[in-house]
Amino acid sequence: MSSDNGFSQSPNHFMVLDAISRGMKKIDSIAKVTKLSKDEVELIVNDLQTQKLITKETKKGFFGNKKIEVYSTETGFKILESKKQELVSKSKYLQQLYETGNKDQMQSYMDDNRMWMPMMLMSGIMSMVMFGSMMSFMGMAMNPAESAQSEGQADDSGGSGADDTGAASDAGDTGGSSDMDVGGMDTGGFDSF
Repeated sequence: MSSDNGFSQSPNHFMVLDAISRGMKKIDSIAKVTKLSKDEVELIVNDLQTQKLITKETKKGFFGNKKIEVYSTETGFKILESKKQELVSKSKYLQQLYETGNKDQMQSYMDDNRMWMPMMLMSGIMSMVMFGSMMSFMGMAMNPAESAQSEGQADDSGGSGADDTGAASDAGDTGGSSDMDVGGMDTGGFDSF
């Protein structure tokens, strides 16, 4: 996909470019964040470099090993931001369709933009909760790329949830065991519905 037209239609290229713009410098870390294979990331990185959207630098590591680090160029950053703005407007329109309950129009719009959903999920343009609600509303299943990105969001939110639980347990430890239940999971459960 060395043509600009092909690039503009490739969500994987934008996902890799987004990961690089967020400070991921190594192929392994980009592959982990994007949930793409290392080989695919390497091909995309080479393509992005050919298009002058990123630069590659070879650095020496321990024991004389070569490390390749990638950085976004100003042009790459501008193209990424432009695409993100476009996806934000698509996400807002999709949310409006969801809120109005127009299932047929929403499903048609979702089908037309389905290939961009993993990018929207990875970059945080659309939350996994909203996406899952929309998919459930339409009776549709997630494709593997969407499912992989949803696992990434669950892992990220799970880490912060563990810290909150620990803080609640610490607060509960100062009182009796009944205080721990009040400060723990029971307060955020289904009782509040």
